[in-house]
Amino acid sequence: MQDIAVRQDRIAAIGPGLAGTAIHEEDVGGRVVLPGLVDTHIHLDKSCLLCRCRDAGGGLKGAIAAVSGLKRAFTTEDVYARGARTLERAITQGTMFMRAHVELDPLVGLRSFEAMKRLKRDYAFAIDLSICVFPQEGMTHDPEVEGLLTQALADGADLLGGCPYTDADPSLQMERIFALAVAHDVDLDFHLDFDLDPAWSHLEEICRRTMAAGWQGRVAVGHATKLAVLDDAALERMIALLAAAGVAVTALPATDLYLNGRDRKHRAPRGVAPVHLLADGGVTVSVATNNVLNPFTPFGDGSLIRIANLYANLMHLGPENFGECIDTISTGAARLMRIADYGIMVGGRADLIVLDAVDEADAFGGIAAPVMGFKRGRKSFVRPAAVLMRSQT
Repeated sequence: MQDIAVRQDRIAAIGPGLAGTAIHEEDVGGRVVLPGLVDTHIHLDKSCLLCRCRDAGGGLKGAIAAVSGLKRAFTTEDVYARGARTLERAITQGTMFMRAHVELDPLVGLRSFEAMKRLKRDYAFAIDLSICVFPQEGMTHDPEVEGLLTQALADGADLLGGCPYTDADPSLQMERIFALAVAHDVDLDFHLDFDLDPAWSHLEEICRRTMAAGWQGRVAVGHATKLAVLDDAALERMIALLAAAGVAVTALPATDLYLNGRDRKHRAPRGVAPVHLLADGGVTVSVATNNVLNPFTPFGDGSLIRIANLYANLMHLGPENFGECIDTISTGAARLMRIADYGIMVGGRADLIVLDAVDEADAFGGIAAPVMGFKRGRKSFVRPAAVLMRSQT
């Protein structure tokens, strides 16, 4: 059992016998302490929409159409309120870093983006929110879309995303997105290869463009579900290409399971990218939330531990792999987002969560709830452990 000493916003010392040396002490009763969790891919702007579109028609196209039909009526206040509800759930589930993907198009304009900027400011005491703007419904068909992306990048967006599979000209979208990223010196995070047809892919082109732009280590892709249906030789080739290009991959188990393979009914494949195999090959990987309580994913409580646990179940990963699974929502995810000084180490950020468990394997396997968190050394949330009220008679 170790003590952790914090000075200002940094970890000053780690070791036994530090208790009694601080002005303020917190006894966590031997519980597991982890660095604050990292959600690399979430859509706060369209979370909590179930009450408005319970019947979305099923599948990816139906979900996109359902949300598209609602976006014109989005207000900044509405997006802020729904985003805050999801953000607060995530914070109390231990998330302290988050990349929010925000749709920009003529339907919604910059209203959702303005809401994200407010959320970033108002919840900075508990979470570092990074804003990724992207064209969910295509870009090359309408010059206004690129103008909105450019405006957002000039007005505080942290990075840029893409969604080639919804564009009339996917390759041209990728070309323009890379050009914007280089011009504004920002990282990239694409929605990519979101189906189970291995006959075609945009992933190789992303890798080629990454190397041509010199953007290695600054590009990520989410979904990449085609990786789930490649044969062994093709998967090995793709892993080698991703590692060489420095392109990271995020699996989104809740959404990818829910939307993929519907045409195969009870024989549906998992449809989730096997990112643990990519990590073995030197690729930076993460597992993330994606959507919460909307037509894309009508589930979710903000728990990254639950999402990583789901991934472990899908991939038949047992206790010997639990540490690697935790990495996908912590250390590996932090590397994807290029978060400096992350982790429990002397000099590291004092961003810590305490789980209601005394063993890491039990914490992950049992989806232990956080009981408190410290952001930059300051207590940012408490969530008291459940207590049984035995009869006193």
